Amino acid sequence: MTSPTQAAGPTADAATVPTTPEKGAGKDPSLTGRSPGQLMWLRFKRDRTGVISAFVVLFFFAIAALAPVISSLYGKDPYTLYGQEQAGLLDDFGDPTGPNGGMSGDFWFGLEPNLGRDVFTQLLYGMRTSLYISVVVTVLLVITGVIIGLVGGYYGGRVDYWLGRVTDFLLAFPSQLFFIATMPVITAVFVSPQDETPTYVRALAIVFVLWFLGWMGMSRLVRSSTLSLREREFVEAAKVSGASPWRIIRKELLPNLVTPILVQATYLLPSTILSVAFLSYVGVGFVEPTPDWGRMFSIAGRIYETNPTYMYFPGIAMVIFVVAFNLLGDSVRDAFDPKSGR
Repeated sequence: MTSPTQAAGPTADAATVPTTPEKGAGKDPSLTGRSPGQLMWLRFKRDRTGVISAFVVLFFFAIAALAPVISSLYGKDPYTLYGQEQAGLLDDFGDPTGPNGGMSGDFWFGLEPNLGRDVFTQLLYGMRTSLYISVVVTVLLVITGVIIGLVGGYYGGRVDYWLGRVTDFLLAFPSQLFFIATMPVITAVFVSPQDETPTYVRALAIVFVLWFLGWMGMSRLVRSSTLSLREREFVEAAKVSGASPWRIIRKELLPNLVTPILVQATYLLPSTILSVAFLSYVGVGFVEPTPDWGRMFSIAGRIYETNPTYMYFPGIAMVIFVVAFNLLGDSVRDAFDPKSGR
């Protein structure tokens, strides 16, 4: 009796012999594994609001970085008193003679009343000053808050208690009043009241004041996240394996805190820009002749009745940047955690 295989003949043999697929053939690209970072990037790219906001933010930083180049091509600078050097640009009251604050082909955004400086280059360099200071302050806030939050949350006990009490004490300070009251004191420590305070001293004082009362929010966020992570199985396994506390914090806790830290940082930067502008607006930040967003608002507040156009350009620019950065922060948060959709 013949077996079914023998009866089927050579055709069946050819059909039953498995064929080895060629290497790489028949692979489904959709089944390729992706890292969490790749998944985050794919989700972020699908968010049109986040992509547009990112381009707007990058545009502002590029403009600030290239301010000297743009000023050179434009042929103006933010310090020259064009209205006093060229007759006919300002009237007898110090206001620009042209329409819309003196806007023309030579002065794209008009002239500053009384002094006659170019508004366009003032805005470029004002953005540069505010963004640079805010980036430095934000980096310091993130580093300080992450370190204190991680240490307090991981060690707990007395360490967490005393760090928490210091944080609560600093949170009790009225930040705006503290800024106004301490800025003159800090600058007076380094410069005699009879001498003019250098710009770099004012910049360092602004950085110190904003850092001193700005890291507590980041610290509390990191501490609360660390308290929940330190009880997880992978942290307990690292302790059992003999890993040092520094290694556990650096290798186990910190990588799992990247998402809240990054999202919080995207909210800190625009807030810091507003604080820098506030200090200059009330007269304790940057002063003449340093270009600054806040100082432009201070001038606009005095002349808005006779020249309302002067306020438009710094105001619109700041609103666009702050809104774009906040939207970018929302998009980054949703990309990291899609379950937290708006």
